[in-house]
Amino acid sequence: MRVAVAQFNPELEPTANLSRIAVLVAEAVLGGATLVVLPEYSSSFNPRLDEEVLKRAQPHDGEFVQAMGELARKHSVKIVFGLVATTTDPRKFANMAVAVGEHGDVIASYSKAHLFDAFGHKESDRVLAGDLGHPAVFEHEGFTVGLQTCYDIRFPEVSRWLIDAGATMLIVPAEWVNGEHKLNHWRTLLTARAIENTVYVVAADHPEPIGVGSSMVITPLGEVCAQLDGAAGVVLADVDPAAVQSAREVNPSIMLRRFSVTVK
Repeated sequence: MRVAVAQFNPELEPTANLSRIAVLVAEAVLGGATLVVLPEYSSSFNPRLDEEVLKRAQPHDGEFVQAMGELARKHSVKIVFGLVATTTDPRKFANMAVAVGEHGDVIASYSKAHLFDAFGHKESDRVLAGDLGHPAVFEHEGFTVGLQTCYDIRFPEVSRWLIDAGATMLIVPAEWVNGEHKLNHWRTLLTARAIENTVYVVAADHPEPIGVGSSMVITPLGEVCAQLDGAAGVVLADVDPAAVQSAREVNPSIMLRRFSVTVK
């Protein structure tokens, strides 16, 4: 199976982002991808996450998601993207990862659990943390794919929670804010999640200078098999469910663990 990671810098207006996404998805499909991963905040973004972003929040079955579903249906692919979604609190939006399938329907969605209240930022001023219900997973070409978002990768129990739901691939849409140590943290944490869970990790970030770029695909043994630099673009990687099984035979850490994950 071929997966594509598309790295771009979303702007405020959802319609402008849809136009850019359409080009990126077409490029990914031309390269043979059947699963395309886009960054966090793909529908609308500015670095301040201010009232202007809140105004552009949409329902998870609204116009932006419908347009993404139509794009997926047109190209017969699955697409994962970040959505600024409406909530019951008019002062806040949800930071949601949404997956749409080849028929244009929503097949999984996940509201970010851990908000980026760190490194001088306070995402919780505008974003409502998601309820911890069931892990968001979907099936694709022999993989069980789990969704998490950006800052969640600093919490290894989120990935392990998805592993307990059967995930063999973790998708991480992100807006990994650039800064001192941040690129090293991004690479190290993503690689650790792949190694400790013996799964593929597919992560999409915003380009420099706001993000760190470096969107990548990592194998179950921690090798980077595809990676972008700091600029916008698309990268492709061939992934194989058999590689997960092989890694787990070599390193049966999931089977040998003695601790479980519980949700507060």
